[in-house]
Amino acid sequence: MSGELVLYNTLTRTKEPFAPLEPGRVRIYSCGPTVYNRQHLGNLRTYLFPDLLNRTLRYFGYPVRHVINITDVGHLTSDADSGDDKMEKAARETQTSAWEIAAKWTAVFRADLAKLHFREPDVWCKATDHIPQQIEMIRALEAKGFTYRTGDGIYFDTAKDPHYGELARLDLAAQAASGRIEHASEKRNPSDFALWKLSPPSAQRQMEWDSPWGRGFPGWHIECSAMSVEYLGKTFDIHTGGADHIPVHHPNEIAQSENALGVRPWVRYWMHTGWLMFEGEKISKSTGGSVLNLDELIAKGFEPLAFRYFALGGHYRQQLTFSDEAMRGAQAAWRRLVRHAAELRGDASHGGAVEAEALRARFREALADDLNAPRALAVTWEVVRSDALGGREKWSLLREFDAVLALGLAEAKPQVQETDAKIDALVAERDAARAAKDWKRADELRAELRALGIELVDSPQGTRWRRG
Repeated sequence: MSGELVLYNTLTRTKEPFAPLEPGRVRIYSCGPTVYNRQHLGNLRTYLFPDLLNRTLRYFGYPVRHVINITDVGHLTSDADSGDDKMEKAARETQTSAWEIAAKWTAVFRADLAKLHFREPDVWCKATDHIPQQIEMIRALEAKGFTYRTGDGIYFDTAKDPHYGELARLDLAAQAASGRIEHASEKRNPSDFALWKLSPPSAQRQMEWDSPWGRGFPGWHIECSAMSVEYLGKTFDIHTGGADHIPVHHPNEIAQSENALGVRPWVRYWMHTGWLMFEGEKISKSTGGSVLNLDELIAKGFEPLAFRYFALGGHYRQQLTFSDEAMRGAQAAWRRLVRHAAELRGDASHGGAVEAEALRARFREALADDLNAPRALAVTWEVVRSDALGGREKWSLLREFDAVLALGLAEAKPQVQETDAKIDALVAERDAARAAKDWKRADELRAELRALGIELVDSPQGTRWRRG
């Protein structure tokens, strides 16, 4: 089965058959959040992708080791190594400690993921818990001649790496000529990046450590390299992140890791999630009022798993446009799917084994084609609507598919039937008309019930009703 899964590799810009570096075991690292604030819906979409990846690999029979980091130091407000540390900046603005801010927003982030049925990774790791590992990696780069010192820190010299920027297809000569990337005056090349930043002598930081180069703090990029190697080894299978990591963060990770460790490639597959868009712009904290977090979405009347359904409705690599209208459609579809699952849970009808196997194969084929969740959802709806399948076959497939989709189908339970004398009488009259093959009268009664806001669900066990 292992040869049938195909994944898009950002490094090669092609779909490639997936084969783990170590037979029977898959190792994944996902760039985690910088926990200086609440994660918005665009951030959450980024994490629903590695969850889909993790679940799909397990569905295909692979044991998975998944690691996600928490960036609680070192991420500056500019990717060009300028500006404040986001954690220190948030601490000043809120007049609290950076440690408290990190703990608060980490807990909120993990609670949001739980509401979205995110499968917990095998390892959560914090940058501040791995300072020695980061220092060791910088020392290894220094010993090999890849670093130099400036007035504000230790930098990686990208000119020393002939492969630098291959992931992003960077034109370094054009960068240098145009000055497109903002950079410190002491940097040798615009693409050079900080490995260790020295604390400003005029101000004491909350998060700083002693190092061979002076008191300071690690750069953002070195954190991911050191922590991924700590928990996954010198090389591993898949590295995930948002599309915004392609130009800077991930090329820097590759450069420092491959040169410190003496390996190439460091990671076999690079996979990235497309942006979540709102009114033509990428959803980000810089878009101000247009940013929504999960609690705000819930306050608007949407359920967390409806957002998961919405996210699965677009391919992970593509931009996905968010709107209330799109969410309303996703929520209505998700609710219908859960209702069908609940009704099928106790359906004892049987049949369609051959058709069930064909649908299972098509679901696997959709996932095997670079995790095509929209197609997998379409197959799920085919299961629900199939006239060839019995209730038991439908329920079995939905429960199986939900191990990947995680939409709450496997836990869905029939609602207790509401009673209303008038409605019960109309439903009974319609049942009698259908038994007598009086289809005209049955249709009239259905229309009358629909006008009262009543939906009918016909099944081999009889007719049930619910308010629309």
